Amino acid sequence: MKSEAAAPTTESTKLARKITGPLLFLFILGDVLGAGIYALMGELSAEVGGMLWAPLAVALALALLTAGSYAELVTKYPRAGGASVFAERAFGKPLISFLVGFSMLAAGVTSAAGLALAFSGDYLATFVDVPVTLAALVFLALVACLNARGISESLKSNVVMTVIELSGLVLVVGVVALMVGRGDGELARVGEFPDGTTPALAILGGAILAYYSFVGFETSANVVEEIRDPSRVYPRALFGALLTAGVVYVLVGLASAIALPSDELSQSSGPLLDVVAASGVAVPDWLFSLIALIAVANGALLTMIMSSRLTFGMSEQGLLPDVFARVLPNRRTPWVAILATTVVAMLLTLTGDLATLAETVVLLLLVVFVSANVSVLVLRRDHVDHDHFRVWTLVPVLGVGSCLLLLTQQSAKVWLLAAGLLAVGVVLYFVARKAGTVTGKASRSA
Repeated sequence: MKSEAAAPTTESTKLARKITGPLLFLFILGDVLGAGIYALMGELSAEVGGMLWAPLAVALALALLTAGSYAELVTKYPRAGGASVFAERAFGKPLISFLVGFSMLAAGVTSAAGLALAFSGDYLATFVDVPVTLAALVFLALVACLNARGISESLKSNVVMTVIELSGLVLVVGVVALMVGRGDGELARVGEFPDGTTPALAILGGAILAYYSFVGFETSANVVEEIRDPSRVYPRALFGALLTAGVVYVLVGLASAIALPSDELSQSSGPLLDVVAASGVAVPDWLFSLIALIAVANGALLTMIMSSRLTFGMSEQGLLPDVFARVLPNRRTPWVAILATTVVAMLLTLTGDLATLAETVVLLLLVVFVSANVSVLVLRRDHVDHDHFRVWTLVPVLGVGSCLLLLTQQSAKVWLLAAGLLAVGVVLYFVARKAGTVTGKASRSA
């Protein structure tokens, strides 16, 4: 991987280039860390037993492949802003661009539903005992109210939230290290699979779930116009954040397996809370639960902000009906888009199945990632007049292969849920097209 030399140019932008390398690193790390690993360690244990570290390591390797494609596309087209625009450049088909964008949107609301369920489980039960589904619905309603009021996440607040999320994971590793130091825990569990499983298939199945813990890096494409020297800074921050998250995740996986047997871990909706409790170190349940709730809530809020703004933006471009572009007069927030995405997320929480929601998010994002990896190869014929990162050609090829491999491992239930969401999107697209918004607005924005 290297930077492709060319005559340097100064990219003009309406936005202030305030994001330095360290701030971008923390932005991406904060997007990747936290919510998935706090919520999914129990589900992952059901797949691979004590071999929690293995699917996490595989998922990291697979995520790095697609990250390589993003590094090239984002630095090559620093105004692009996302996989749907890359698809438009590569394929020139509005429907393909729409499906890629809507897959990202559907993944966002599905992820928010999963995070709402995670928020409402054992972590919340430390403070108040309420039905999980009811708590998830109320949580999403509160997120929508904050979203409509006009949430503005500054870089400083993101740094604070990232430190809180990371501190909780470091705490898990630290207390289990103390546990091992006094001779407790079971080191042998880190190499044990559930009885009757095929190791390779179990790891691959677990990697589908673990992949959910690494998604989030793709949203960094939206801030490229605010990055100082993106061709140099973006790839370093992207790969550095993913590798940091991967190391932390593997350590948390090892710690979890050492502290608790897989049958106990897999039954918990607050798995890392139980790991900390099992360590015997005097960490108050409320403290770790609060850290976990902050991590999960922040992830859900950022996801819903992204989803509602993406809905609004697609409506503005004529890819969705005009109604989704309506804003509150004073707050100037897209209230119809917020309401619609919240209602869909609420309906998805009624499935009550965190693992299914997580796998659906992964499936939808894999569609997006296939498009991004193919776009890199197609757009190699398009030369630009500034320096940009260039990934080895084999990387996007392997990226496509890895995404297709993970897609083959999804269950029929997950495919049906994802297909249902995309079918709704296609209907909305043709409604917008019939109303004349697609051809009119899209052509004006071209």
